[in-house]
Amino acid sequence: MTSSPPLTVTAPHLRPPYPYIAVEGPIGVGKTSFARLLGERWSMQMLLERPDDNPFLERFYRDSARYALATQLQFALQRAQEAQQVIAARAAGIPLVADFIAQKNDIFARLTLPDDEWQLYRALAARIDTAAAPQPDLVVYLQASPEVLFARIQKRARPSELQISDAYLRALCNAYNEFFYHYDGAPVLTVNAEHLNPLESAEDLALLVERIETMRGRKEFFVKGTSL
Repeated sequence: MTSSPPLTVTAPHLRPPYPYIAVEGPIGVGKTSFARLLGERWSMQMLLERPDDNPFLERFYRDSARYALATQLQFALQRAQEAQQVIAARAAGIPLVADFIAQKNDIFARLTLPDDEWQLYRALAARIDTAAAPQPDLVVYLQASPEVLFARIQKRARPSELQISDAYLRALCNAYNEFFYHYDGAPVLTVNAEHLNPLESAEDLALLVERIETMRGRKEFFVKGTSL
C-alpha cells in the first residue's frame, strides 16, 4: 500500500501551523473532506484512511459478532504500515495531514469485542507494534450528534455503511467522546461540526483555519459563533 502523493504547492506562502495534523471523529462527521481541505490550503501530504482495503469491514457491518476481531486485526496491520509512512514523512520534513490517528483503533476494538477477544486483540496489536505510531502535533476532533451522522450516512449512501444501526452509531459517539476526554497524546481542538460546512462555505473553512492557527492550549473547544 502506498500513501497519497505530495500535493502540488499552490500557495507556498501558506505554511501549516503544525507539521503533523490529524482530523478525527466518528463515521459521517466529515473528517476526510476537512483533511483534504487542510492539505490543499497548506500544501501538506495527505495520509487517508482506506477502509475499503479491509476485506472484513462490509461483513462486520452485517454480522459484527462474527467479524469484529478479524476486522480490528486487519486495521491494526494497516496502522502499522501507515505508522512507517508517518515516520518517513516526519524524517523528511514533509508536512502531513491525516484523517485518523492510529490510537483510535482501540475505540472500535473495545466497543465491538468481548473481553476475551479484546485481550487477544491487545496482545496481537502489541506484537504488530501499532502503539509505536507517532502522535500528531494537533488533533482536530469533529463532533456531531448520532442523528446528524445518521442523516449524512444515509445521504452519501455507501452500501456497507447503510447497514450501520442507530444503536451502534450512538455507542460509537459515546466511545469517541470518552476516548478524547482522556486522550493526552497531543493537543486537541474539539469542533462541533453539526452546523459547519467547510467544504461548501469559505466562511466556515476560514473560521476553522483561524481556530487552528490561534490555538494555544492543550484542549480547546469550538462551536460556530463561540469558542471555549
